[in-house]
Order: sequence, then structure tokens, then C-alpha cells
Amino acid sequence: MRSAQLDEFRANKSRKWELRDIFGYIVEFSGDQHGSRFIQQKLESATSEEMEIIFDEIVPQYAIQLMQDVFGNYVVQKMFEYGTSTQKGRLVATMEGQIVGLSLQMYGCRVVQKAIEHILPEQQIMFVQELGPNVLKCVKDANGNHVIQKLIEHVAPERLAFVSAFRGSVYELSTHPYGCRVLQRCFEYMPEEQTRPMLDELHKYVPNLMVDQFGNYVVQFVLEHGKPQDRAMIISKLNGQMYNMAKHKFASNVCEKALVCADSDSRRLLIDEIMTPKQDGLSPIMGLMKDSFGNYVLQRALTVADADQKELLISKVRPHLVNMRRYSSAYSKHLSASTYIRALVPLVERLLEKCSPTEGVAEGAAESSS
Repeated sequence: MRSAQLDEFRANKSRKWELRDIFGYIVEFSGDQHGSRFIQQKLESATSEEMEIIFDEIVPQYAIQLMQDVFGNYVVQKMFEYGTSTQKGRLVATMEGQIVGLSLQMYGCRVVQKAIEHILPEQQIMFVQELGPNVLKCVKDANGNHVIQKLIEHVAPERLAFVSAFRGSVYELSTHPYGCRVLQRCFEYMPEEQTRPMLDELHKYVPNLMVDQFGNYVVQFVLEHGKPQDRAMIISKLNGQMYNMAKHKFASNVCEKALVCADSDSRRLLIDEIMTPKQDGLSPIMGLMKDSFGNYVLQRALTVADADQKELLISKVRPHLVNMRRYSSAYSKHLSASTYIRALVPLVERLLEKCSPTEGVAEGAAESSS
């Protein structure tokens, strides 16, 4: 049952409501969609007296209840944003022994994340200690993983002892929809001495991770943000596999990232590989052009290749455009393939024109496609 005060608040939009008008009803209003929004707005400019009254009505008896409420959690988040250190300390005290449960709960996890951003380092440690024995459970949880990521972003690395629990589980985490995010945050925020054992473990599984729907993101992250030696080790795993990986739904993303992030010599080797005829004499370029994933890798190669290699690549791609048109006609009964090729050919032609080092080459491309 709603109180008469809340009923009037919901019905009487013309009245200019102030926080003092709902004192005694703060908890009820916090759990109501409209009441919660009102309190959130008022907290941003509340006086110290008003803030104290709100804390007194909620803490400690109703704090945990509201943290887990669909509307109440937003009020508690604002309390962490705008409360004093003492007031926030009172809120944190109510959470003691409850951090794991809150972190795994849909609304509670949002409050825990907000708290991490606004409390003192010694208070953050309590969160770390409570989550430590359950860190892998949290990492694999749809809600808990966000809390672990937030701790990695905001807590001094030397205080995050729970990261040692990731060792021996790097493959498992990399191939997990939430674990892959947490690993990326580790590589982003933590120092070499803590990430090196995880990276060394990662390198053992790179070929498998490239073809995984989640693992490929971890590999891409290391390619883009990792140290040169880690980047080089990943790229070495692509050598001799570039064609097959380029045609794979997930690994093709890694191939593109490698082409962008590799040093000049390594990039040349990768591009040489997709230009060199295979043992059966067939050109890998045609195979990539016809492939729904490989064509993106080929296009990326055209945009990042050095000038001399780009000119050579263009000269190898252009003759295949005529064959592509024939391929499109021959497979016109297979509507999806035909439509895909018809859309791709002009795209590649425009890219060739854009990448051509001279206007003459661009004009030649136009003539060969007519």
C-alpha cells in the first residue's frame, strides 16, 4: 500500500515539491519510480542538513534493501556521489559481509561499482578482501564481472591480490563472455610483474584463441596495447596461417588488427603471404575476395601496405575483378552469394582507386572494370 503522501506526490504535478515535504517517507519514495527520480535530482543540491536526514532514514536499516531495488539503487548511488566521507563510511559499514551477494545482484552490483569510485582506499580494501575467495565466480557472472573490472580500474594493483587466482585459468577466462573483459582490464591497468605470468600463459593458446568468439578480443587487445615482444609473438603465430585465418569469422578480426598494429617488416610478410600463389598454383587473393570474412582482411591490407607493396597488391587484385563479375553471374541462382559479390566488386574498385599511387593506375582500374 502506498502512503497518502506518495499518492499525492504522484498525482499532484503542479505542486513544487521539496525534500522536506517527504521527510519520513524517504525509503518509500526511494522504491518508487517517480519518487526515486525526485530524490536523485534533489540530492545533487541538497543542504548538509537535508543530506543527513536522508542518510538517517535509510542507514542502516534499509540500505541493503534499497541497494538491491530496481529504483532504490539509484538513490544509494547518489548518496555515494554526494555524501560526506563520514556518511559514505556509514553506508559502507552496512555493506560489510554483503559485498559478494550485492556484486552478484542485478541492482546491487551497480551500487558496489559506484561505491568503489567514491570511497577511501582503505574502504576499497574491504571490498577486495570479501570478493577474493569468490573472485572467479564473480568474474564469470553477468553482474559480478563489472565489479571486478571496476576494482581493477580504481584500486592500486599491489592491493589486488585476487588477480593471482587468474593464473592457470587464462584460457578458460579468455574464452568466457565476461572473463575476456576482465583479462583485458588486467592487461590495461596492471603492471608487468602482475600481467607477465598471465601473458606467458596466453601465448600458449593464441592459435586457439584467435578462432574463439571471445578469445579473439583478448588477442586483439594485446596486439593493439601490448608490448612489442607480445605483439611479435602473436604475429609469428599468423605466419603460414594468414590465408586460413583470414577466412575465419573470428580470426579474420585478429588478422586485420595484426595488419594495422604490426611493424613494417612483419606487415610486409603477412601481406606477401596473401599475395603468394599456393602450392596448387591458385591465387589466395581470389579466395579472399570471394570470402565474406577474407575480403575485409584483403581490403585492410590494401589500406595499410607500404607504397611499393600496395602497388603490387593492386596489380594482383585488379585482374580478379573481372572473374568476380563472372562468378557473380554464374552463381546468380544463389541469391545471397550473388548479391554479396555484386555489392563487393564496386567496393573493391573504389578502394583500388583510393589506394592507387597515381591517377593513371586509378584510370586503368576504371577501364578494366568496364
